[in-house]
Amino acid sequence: MSSWVAAATAYSVHGLPLLPFYIYYSIFGFQRVGDLIWAAADQRARGFLLGATAGRTTLSGEGLQHQDGSSHLVASTIPNCRAYDPAFAGELAVILDHGARRMLEEGVDEFYYITLMNENYAQPSLPAGAAEGVVRGMYRYGVYGPAGTARIRLLGSGTILREVIAAAEILGGEHGIACEVWSVTSFSELAREAAAVERADRLDAQTSTQRSWLEVSLAGDAPIVVATDYVRALPQMVASYLPGRRFIALGTDGFGRSDTRTALRAFFEVDRASVVRAALQALAD
Repeated sequence: MSSWVAAATAYSVHGLPLLPFYIYYSIFGFQRVGDLIWAAADQRARGFLLGATAGRTTLSGEGLQHQDGSSHLVASTIPNCRAYDPAFAGELAVILDHGARRMLEEGVDEFYYITLMNENYAQPSLPAGAAEGVVRGMYRYGVYGPAGTARIRLLGSGTILREVIAAAEILGGEHGIACEVWSVTSFSELAREAAAVERADRLDAQTSTQRSWLEVSLAGDAPIVVATDYVRALPQMVASYLPGRRFIALGTDGFGRSDTRTALRAFFEVDRASVVRAALQALAD
């Protein structure tokens, strides 16, 4: 990590632009070398930190030591760290391209923390026009169930997005409930922008016309169920900016444990069955 800090603050070698990549277990990052990451931030570092085997259920069989449920929450406290939890390769490509352009072309002093999973699954193409949403923190992945206005919105990130998609298929196919599925690539980016918009409105309520990406994307009063591979405090960062609707956050609170991915997701109640139950509860409420 210290070598990444040195490289990330050098910016160039022999006159050539330098943008270091550092790949490591995500739990070994913010929870164990957080002081070095803060030092990098203080030195206006640029570069990419790739947190591998991310989340609390993606690396099965190794228990608490290698299961990360909080790094994104800690990353959100560092002002010049842009943290993302992509689910698919297309999302990752957009984030890397955006970050490289920001740091190299625009000369912005920020660095990117991107979590990557230890799991093989299909990588679909991004929906048309999704790139802006990927960068800003969320985009609509798909609509499921009967035609018409969605009765509920399901949000997921990282590897748990696939459980959310499966839950939407169950709700649409077995229960006849129209659902929207949103891929949340960054709760921290959504929360930061929403807080900035709220502040602008507070300081100049008469002339402020800003609306956050979160507010624009999730307009209306449909209930919202969120599931991630991290503690519930992560998605709850955005809950206060979505008043007037039911908001249920599912996450991997508690200690890690050794088991299969399927069993871990059922244990932490972030699997498709748990998302379906939460959605039905939200609609009943």
